[in-house]
Amino acid sequence: MSDHSTRFLKTKIVCTIGPASSEPRVIKRLCEAGMNMARLNMAHGTPDQIRQLAQRLRENTSNLGHPVALLADLQGPKIRLGDVPETIELSPGQNVAFISGEKPDGAALPVTYANFAEDLSAGDRILIDDGQVELLVRKIDPPRVEAEVVIGGPISKGKGINLPGVHVSAPPLTDKDLSDIDLALEIGVDYLGLSFVRRASDIQQLRERIPDDILIIAKIEKDVALQDLDAILDASDAAMVARGDLGTELPFEQVPLVQKRIVRLANSNYRPVIIATQMLETMIERPRPTRAEISDVANAILDGTDAVMLAAETAAGQYPVESVEALTRVIGEIESTTLMVQGPTYDVPAGVNDEGEPEPTEVAIAGATAEAVRVLHSPAIVTFTTSGFTARVVSSRRPPVPIIAVTDTDRVYRQLSMVWGVLPVLCQLEQTYENMWASARTELLRRGIAREGDRIVVTAGVPFHVSRTTNMVRIESL
Repeated sequence: MSDHSTRFLKTKIVCTIGPASSEPRVIKRLCEAGMNMARLNMAHGTPDQIRQLAQRLRENTSNLGHPVALLADLQGPKIRLGDVPETIELSPGQNVAFISGEKPDGAALPVTYANFAEDLSAGDRILIDDGQVELLVRKIDPPRVEAEVVIGGPISKGKGINLPGVHVSAPPLTDKDLSDIDLALEIGVDYLGLSFVRRASDIQQLRERIPDDILIIAKIEKDVALQDLDAILDASDAAMVARGDLGTELPFEQVPLVQKRIVRLANSNYRPVIIATQMLETMIERPRPTRAEISDVANAILDGTDAVMLAAETAAGQYPVESVEALTRVIGEIESTTLMVQGPTYDVPAGVNDEGEPEPTEVAIAGATAEAVRVLHSPAIVTFTTSGFTARVVSSRRPPVPIIAVTDTDRVYRQLSMVWGVLPVLCQLEQTYENMWASARTELLRRGIAREGDRIVVTAGVPFHVSRTTNMVRIESL
């Protein structure tokens, strides 16, 4: 295999934008360092601040020559401590009472979730502040919950609460989420992230409220979501392994294997997947990552993730640009190895699935495309795509060469920026085979990915402008 496939990074980078990265010069530097998607955390900032950030991102990424997608991450039904007036130190063995409501009620600690007592049972665990403090429910007398401290520590206003194994009855979209969805549509996001997904119906409720061309990322951060994972992935467009809350709800030793399971299943279902939380946590305050963090990033890449995400590192850290540069160095090194150049071991031709049913046509085409690349020693794959679906399916097979995805839609052009191995190309001419091939050919030669005379594997759906009709493989010579 030639070295054409190592000329750009296949694994993509998502950056959370916040106080440390909101200035135009920093946004530009993040893009130059390798940012492919900008994340806006809707849990932080006023609507006007979100609008300003979105405008700055659009203004400072429009002339880069490559797209940057915009993700609005909804807060979701996060349970938090209410208005605790000061930090309280809890001690093991101490008895503590909780009650629903924002304000304190006597000696009970306030909880923002109205059905807190109704959802819990004696013996359930209550985790506060990412599991730093743990309590065991002893008695319930709605709306009051009495619990015993197992692991003590400080707690304060607004700290998050996790209820491992509890099927929380809160709706998937809060009133704040509904307002934030309207705001996200106003600013023109490309993706919406749904937090604390528990079941596939949560995704459906969000989908009913947004246009078809905005893609939904299911954030897997509840242990109960793992019970409905196949259906959740089927209902969503992409997934995020949100290891913060997931690592709180699960025993920590289970998180690595769960991460691998989610990535593998997302790949199998041709859903792009993002690994998030604490990728380079020490770079919030230090200019260099630890060896353990580098290994974590490398293993996420080897597992088959589409993208790795930075949160506080770029939102509030002291070294946002350096954090992205560190990721690009690791990605570049891992992807230059023989293993990654040849393609991951789980890249297999499409066949019959576990239920014995034939795979969809587009999956068979993707498998045939990957096989044709190997047989012909093609330096690239070209996909013509209306919705991005063709490119995502081909990407899920993890071929060993770049995927040049040609589209005539601005939003799809941006959305494809976070898909593994995909180099999006915007065709501004009439969408015909000839025009789209000409756009792809120009990009292949301009970037040095292919040379005159190389054979290129092209896949598309006929007729054009009809989503999910991938039905053709063609070999073109440059």
